[in-house]
Amino acid sequence: MAKIAISLCGEGRGHATRIATLVEHLQTEHEILIFTSADALEFLSRRFSEAGSPGAGRPRVRLVEIPGIVFQYSGGRLDVPRSIAAGLDYQARQVGPLVDRLIRELDAFGADLAVTDFEPALPRAAARQEIPLVSVDHQHFLLAYDLGALPLTLKWQAWFMSQAVWMYVNGATDTVVSAFFRPPLRRGWEHVVQVGPLLRPEILHARPRDDGFILSYLRRHTPFEAVTALADCGLPVKVYGLGHRERVGNVSFHAIDERQFVEDLAACRCMVSAAGNQLIGEALHLGKPMLLLPERAHAEQLMNSHFLTDMGCGDFTLLEQVTRERVRSFLDGLERFSPSLAGVAGRMDGTRDVVRVIEHRLAQHVDGAVSAAAEPDAARSPG
Repeated sequence: MAKIAISLCGEGRGHATRIATLVEHLQTEHEILIFTSADALEFLSRRFSEAGSPGAGRPRVRLVEIPGIVFQYSGGRLDVPRSIAAGLDYQARQVGPLVDRLIRELDAFGADLAVTDFEPALPRAAARQEIPLVSVDHQHFLLAYDLGALPLTLKWQAWFMSQAVWMYVNGATDTVVSAFFRPPLRRGWEHVVQVGPLLRPEILHARPRDDGFILSYLRRHTPFEAVTALADCGLPVKVYGLGHRERVGNVSFHAIDERQFVEDLAACRCMVSAAGNQLIGEALHLGKPMLLLPERAHAEQLMNSHFLTDMGCGDFTLLEQVTRERVRSFLDGLERFSPSLAGVAGRMDGTRDVVRVIEHRLAQHVDGAVSAAAEPDAARSPG
């Protein structure tokens, strides 16, 4: 049994879902220590709520809260300048002390391997402790993938954002990119392992069907105009992500419940949703057509939306511009997505590929440690 330290960005749902799936596979054989914050801490605490308690079902998983970056919003919209400023301030003021703290945590834990999903402190701590690091995230597609198919504006934004990715995580022993799309790798990045989204068992075991409603996952700063566009689209709509509210037309609002959300994802006719990589991968695995609603200022969501459209599995419109007519037009043309969806449904999961990378790196680390321990004896033995 090895000891694996994992860190992840606390913002949003995708990082937490990906790491939860990975931990479910690893915790039967290894001891896991997780560092995270904000949304991810809440999600993982629910997922592994018994972890670490006496007699618990998952005594090998422990969560530790750390400070993390949170996206900044103004007037219900992503504020890119403020988010960048917050990120720079976080790097300048908090990462250094956090690295020192994590070094102490790694020493006490006795970590054999570090795994990070777009979190900057653990990679630095692991490097100083000479602990091998596996990077598993979506954001590295900005560095590793050939993005020539994107519009010029998005290609420029991708280059700009890639600099932040490089500052966050570099020097990984292994780099894994998890994405629902798979363009060619750039020259110099051939070592990157490309995998699909990491899908939790509930998704893999779900049975897709069509119960005649739309499922929607919206970020908490979604403008009310987007909700009214859904309210008059002609079908019942179940909205997650905005908490409990009074009904608006055909729209009902539901608190986050992971099991019920998976059930609704399997049963919906289609999705009208935010454009996160993880959620798109889950919907594609279940063969659900999507109308994505990327925020105008959220370049990563815009890129995801373009790749989905290129795959022929859905369409998109800006969150700030969605209308009843746009939603109805999407619903009227769902059949056109069926051939492309048939080619990817049931084939999205990349979890086992990531587990193989981690187990291979652990084996290399153990072999290296055994060899290093044997060297002094070999040196003392007669020629």
